[in-house]
Amino acid sequence: MDKNKIFVGSLPWSINNDSLKELFAQYGEVTEAVVIMDRETQKSKGFGFVTFATPESAQKALEMSGKEVDGRAIVVNIAKPREERRSF
Repeated sequence: MDKNKIFVGSLPWSINNDSLKELFAQYGEVTEAVVIMDRETQKSKGFGFVTFATPESAQKALEMSGKEVDGRAIVVNIAKPREERRSF
């Protein structure tokens, strides 16, 4: 499991990769920030992932969970590997 990577949910539609990176840069060096886009519409699906240089930064970033960004309370968790997320 990648302890450097967080899942960010309930993102406002206005957030893109750059603004997601800026939002979490206060917690440490961000090596990657990706907003997941719908393949057909190219619009945000309202969630993304941020990868930090260190697990400590990712842990600190969990403080953002519940904080309001552009009118929406975002959800922040340590990212789970794809196979762990499946519930069926």
